[in-house]
Amino acid sequence: MFDQIPEPNASIWNAMFRGYSQNESHKDVIVLFRQMKGLDVMPNCFTFPVILKSCVKINALKEGEEVHCFVIKSGFRANPFVATTLIDMYASGGAIHAAYRVFGEMIERNVIAWTAMINGYITCCDLVNARRLFDLAPERDIVLWNTMISGYIEAKDVIRARELFDKMPNKDVMSWNTVLNGYASNGDVMACERLFEEMPERNVFSWNALIGGYTRNGCFSEVLSAFKRMLVDGTVVPNDATLVNVLSACARLGALDLGRWVHVYAESHGYKGNVYVRNALMDMYAKCGVVKTALDVFKSMDNKDLISWNTIIGGLAVHGHGADALNLFSHMKIAGENPDGITFIGILCACTHMGLVEDGFSYFKSMTDDYSIVPRIEHYGCIVDLLGRAGLLAHAVDFIRKMPIEADAVIWAALLGACRVYKNVELAELALEKLIEFEPKNPANYVMLSNIYGDFGRWKDVARLKVAMRDTGFKKLPGCSLIEVNDYLVEFYSLDERHPEKEQIYGTLRTLTKLLRSSGYVPGLMELDERN
Repeated sequence: MFDQIPEPNASIWNAMFRGYSQNESHKDVIVLFRQMKGLDVMPNCFTFPVILKSCVKINALKEGEEVHCFVIKSGFRANPFVATTLIDMYASGGAIHAAYRVFGEMIERNVIAWTAMINGYITCCDLVNARRLFDLAPERDIVLWNTMISGYIEAKDVIRARELFDKMPNKDVMSWNTVLNGYASNGDVMACERLFEEMPERNVFSWNALIGGYTRNGCFSEVLSAFKRMLVDGTVVPNDATLVNVLSACARLGALDLGRWVHVYAESHGYKGNVYVRNALMDMYAKCGVVKTALDVFKSMDNKDLISWNTIIGGLAVHGHGADALNLFSHMKIAGENPDGITFIGILCACTHMGLVEDGFSYFKSMTDDYSIVPRIEHYGCIVDLLGRAGLLAHAVDFIRKMPIEADAVIWAALLGACRVYKNVELAELALEKLIEFEPKNPANYVMLSNIYGDFGRWKDVARLKVAMRDTGFKKLPGCSLIEVNDYLVEFYSLDERHPEKEQIYGTLRTLTKLLRSSGYVPGLMELDERN
C-alpha cells in the first residue's frame, strides 16, 4: 500500500518507520530512511527519534552519526526532542563526549534532557559526572531522582543510593522499589526486609523485590512465608514473576503440595499459557520427583522455548529416564530448536545414568562439531562422571589430565565417589590429594576416603584420616531432610536429638526398619542399630 502512494509525505514515512521499529526490523528502518533522503522528502521532528532509536537497537553508531549530520542540515539541531534522542544514541554507543557536546549545544534544556545526559554518564559507568550534573540540574522530577538512585544501585553502591533516597522530597513507590531491589541484589536481606516494612505503599513489584531477594540469597522458606503473607494481605495480586520465584523455592525445598496449589492458582488466574510459569512448573515437578506430571506440563505447552526443552530433558535425565531424555532431544532438533550448553549437560547426564559411554563421547564431540559450543567445566565433569560410573577409572584420570582446563573440586569428588564404588584405593588417594588443594577445610572429602579404607579393613589409615579431619577445625554438616506437614516444612537432621517429637520419630523409624528386614532387605542404618 505504501509503494502505491505517489508522493507520501513525512507523516506517512513516519508511520512506516514506526511499523518497522515495532516489529524489531531496525535495519529496514535505516534502509527506508536512506530511500526517503534519496527522494528529497523533508523529515519532521518526529522522524529522527525513531531512526536514532533503531540505530541504538542494532549498535549502528556510524549510521547514527550520519543521521546527526542530516539533523543539522535539516535545521532540527535546536529541537529538544531530537537532541535528547541524540544524547541517548551516543551514550548507548559509548561516545559520551559526543553526547555531552550535543547536550552543551542545546539552547533549552528541560528536565528530560538533563535526565538523558545523566543516564548517559551512568550507562558509561561515570557516576562522578552523573552526580555532578545531578547536583547542577535546575529542576529534578521523580524520574531524575530515580535515575540517579538506580545508577548507584547498578554500581552496587547501596550506601550512596540510600543516602540520596533519604534526601528525596517526594518518593513514589518506584523509588522505594529501586532501593529495595538494590538491597536484595547485594545480598542484604535484613535491610531489604526493614525497608519493605517501612513502605507506605506496595505494589506487585515491591513484593517481587522481597520475594526475589529471598530467592537469590537462598532463603527459600522465607519465599513461601512472604508469598502466603501476600495472599493474606490481598491488596496486591501476584504476577508471573511472583509465581516463578515461588515455584523455584518449592523446587528447592521439595514443597510439592504448595507447588501443586500454585499450579492450580496459575491456571485459574490466566497464566495457563505463560511460558515462564510453565517452565517453572516443569522444573518444580521434576525436582520434586514427579517426572510424569512435568512431562504432562511440557506436552500441554503450545509454545516452547529453549528453557522448556532444557528443563524437561534435564529432569528426565536426572531421574533415570535417560532414553526418554535422548528421544526428546531428537524431537527438539526436529522442531528446529538449537541446543545450547545446558541442553548437553542433560544429554550427558542421561548417558551417564544409562552407562552409554560411546554415545556420551559422541554427543560431547557433537557439541563442537555440529553446534560450535565450547565445552565448559560442567561438560568435562559429566564425562568424568560417565567414565567413573562405568568403572573406567583409569580412563577417567587420563581424560582429566588431557582436559584443556583445570579440573575443579566437583570433578575430583566425582572420581573419589567412583573409587569407593569400585574400591580403587590408589586413585582415591590421588583424588583426595587434589581435593585438599581445592577444599582444604572440607571434612566430607576425608570421610569418603575413610569409608574406602574401612571397606578394606585399613583401620590405621581410618584413624589417621580422622586426625587429619579433626585438624581442619571443621565438622561435617549432618544430612538434612525436609517434608511437608499441613502446609509447613519440617526439617530433620541426621541423628537429630533436638526435635521435640524425636521419640515418636525414632520409634516410627525402628518400626519401618523391622518391616524392611522382614521383607529380606537390610538397610545400612548403623546409627539406628546403635540405638537398638
